[in-house]
Amino acid sequence: MMDSYYTINKPIIRAKRTFDVCLSIIGLILTLPLFPFIALAIKLNSTGPIFYRQLRVGRAMPDQIHVFEMIKFRSMVQDAEAATGATLATDGDSRVTLVGRFLRKTRLDELPQFFNVLNGDMSLVGPRPERPTFYSKLDREIPYFSERTYGVLPGITGLAQVNQGYDTCIEDVRSKVGFDHSYALSLRSISSWIKSDVTILLMTVKVMIFARGQ
Repeated sequence: MMDSYYTINKPIIRAKRTFDVCLSIIGLILTLPLFPFIALAIKLNSTGPIFYRQLRVGRAMPDQIHVFEMIKFRSMVQDAEAATGATLATDGDSRVTLVGRFLRKTRLDELPQFFNVLNGDMSLVGPRPERPTFYSKLDREIPYFSERTYGVLPGITGLAQVNQGYDTCIEDVRSKVGFDHSYALSLRSISSWIKSDVTILLMTVKVMIFARGQ
């Protein structure tokens, strides 16, 4: 399984990176005017920083697994895991603020991740980047879990994300693995990659417009 992911040809990798950078720049130009209003809403609704930074597991290579700091607009109360430790969000999670609930529904909390894409840590479309805290456990309990990011950058959105949303339990993660491997197969040719990424991005826009995020 691992070897198959490294057969993704270099022209597709370069084309996907160019696609990511160009669309991320366009995305930032279009959405940066929203940043001050989102920041103000977050500050008025709850105490704490505007942005939330968290370590995530990125692309896996033969000799190392990349870990990076992902940035989002804060959607939960400050120090949400101080008492419980790292836990998955749940439906109706009381830690999510009123403004945070709106940001999650519309996926606006993920806009700062355009900077992660420009930095080369993420792609626009790809598997969801997992937290290192959960990574080892999920890798033990879910077959082929770690292979989902072999040679593939994690994405702001992805086939799993638009079909399922946020993870609330290990079964959610388990069902997403199949989506992630299906997406990786689309990276075998230029035509299938373009069709897949464009379709997923359009589905993501639909989720944002109709506030179907979680």
